[in-house]
Formats: sequence, structure tokens, C-alpha cells
Amino acid sequence: MDSSNSTGILHDFPPFFRVYRNGKVERITADAETVPPSNDPHTGVQSKDTVVSQENSLSVRLFIPKIKDPNQKLPLLIYIHGGAFCIESPFSSMYHNYLTNLAHQANVIAVSVQYRRAPEHPLPIAYDDSWAAIQWVASHVNGNGVESWLNKHADFERTFLAGDSAGANIAHNMTVRAGVNGLFGVKTVGMVLAHPFFGGKEPDFFSPVIEYIFPDVKIYDDPRINPAGAGGVELASLGCSRVLIFVAGNDGLRERGYCYYDALKKSGWSGVVEIVETEGEDHVFHLFNPDCDKAVFMMKQVVSFINPVP
Repeated sequence: MDSSNSTGILHDFPPFFRVYRNGKVERITADAETVPPSNDPHTGVQSKDTVVSQENSLSVRLFIPKIKDPNQKLPLLIYIHGGAFCIESPFSSMYHNYLTNLAHQANVIAVSVQYRRAPEHPLPIAYDDSWAAIQWVASHVNGNGVESWLNKHADFERTFLAGDSAGANIAHNMTVRAGVNGLFGVKTVGMVLAHPFFGGKEPDFFSPVIEYIFPDVKIYDDPRINPAGAGGVELASLGCSRVLIFVAGNDGLRERGYCYYDALKKSGWSGVVEIVETEGEDHVFHLFNPDCDKAVFMMKQVVSFINPVP
């Protein structure tokens, strides 16, 4: 929305950000505290940061659980953080702790992706940065990449993409790209979408933000924002065989998750999709309150999805 008052605010999008007339961007929801990579004493999970794009100052944070066999191969999880495309990062304490716990419980190597954020970097930049990071991960398939953990221990035949909220939207789009363009040597087995942000045919509370950060597109018809629209044509190209979707009962995005689920089933995609609703909870509650019983149960479902019982 536009503002012409004396404060100098040109655009105001609470609770996310405001843009001033001089071009300054103020994030109303402050970024969470960032933490360095670590060796977690409770789980034995190690983490480290690796630069994937010097040009754009982008890194990934890698997580690896305790390795008992030097030749051990583990499933690979590529995770994309949420935050309305404009806040948060892989280096916040919230995402660091979540990925540490997930790497430990699922016994996976996890790669947490950084992307340039709106509004300074409007969409589709976040999609392109995430795809570049995934291609960087794929460059380790033959064991001669720059990152030893991926070279030695990642099982690229058991790759999963996951994300929450806007990150779930990006994860979906990356899985479509993988299905259309391919990733040499990488088999994307499954995708996990936690409380995904998808648009619809009608405006909602987030529409003004999307219209601002994704200029020059018809957001209600664009399959990147509304994959269930236009008959869900792109959904048939989803490059994985299994999908797990989480929705929360009190989340304003709940119905969009169900629309995605229904459209995917009808799209002609040949995989298996499951949707799980957590009653009485709000958007990404599992990140803000990871020790509650419902969040613990949700984590167990993700672990089982990655490590299915034969």
C-alpha cells in the first residue's frame, strides 16, 4: 500500500517490511539471532558453512550426524527456509536448531540453502538462487566436488527436498525444475512441504506483498505462486515420487495446502502424496515450539518419510 505521510514511508507491508522514499528497507519482523556452525554436544551433529556463490555472497549450511563408518552413505536433504521470501536465513538459531535435530533424528546430511531476499532482490531471484545451490550440491555426484562431506557421505540416489512456508513454495518449484530439466546423477525421492505458502485465484492478506516483490507477473495465474491454478499443468512434471504435506488447523494457508494436495492428485503425476493436518495449531508452530508434543510427532513423521520401513 502507498503512503504519502511525513514519515517518508513509500510502501508499508506489516508485519514484514516497509520501504522508505530514499530506498531504505526496514524489516518490521527483525531477523532472528544468527548462530555460527557448531559441533552439537547433545546430538553429535556437526555443521559448517560453505560459499556457493562468491558473486552473490551466498552460502549453504551443511549438517552431518555422527559417522560410524568412513564409507557410510546417508540420505541427502536439501532444505529451504521460510520467511515470506523476505526474512530469516539458514543461519538463524531457529533454523540451525531445527536442522541439527532433523539431521540427528533422520540420520541425513542436510544442506540448508541461502537465497537473496525480497524486496531488495525481487522474485524470481530466490528461485534462481535456490536452483543454483541445488546444482552446486549436484556437482558432488561423482565425488569430486569441493565439499568433502557431500563427496564421501551423500547418497544422491536418496535425495529429498523440503521447506516451510515460502521455503515450501520454493522447494515445490525446485522439484518441478528437477523434473523438467533433470539433475544429472541425482534422484529426488521425495518432497516435504510444511505449511506451504501458495496463492489462489482470489486476493488474500499476503497478496499485496507478493504483488510488490514479484512484479510484472499475473500472480494469481502464475504456476510458481499458484500451482493448483490453470489445471495444475506443471504439477504433472514434479520430479519426485513421494510428497508429504503438513497443514495446521489454525493457519490461514490451510486451505491452500489442501488445494495443492487435490490438484496434485488430479494432475496425472504418478507419485504418492499424503497430507497431515495438525489441529489447533498455527503457521510453522513446530519451529517456534519444537519441543511440544505435536511438533515432536511432526518430526517423527518426517523421519519416517525419509526412512520408510521396508
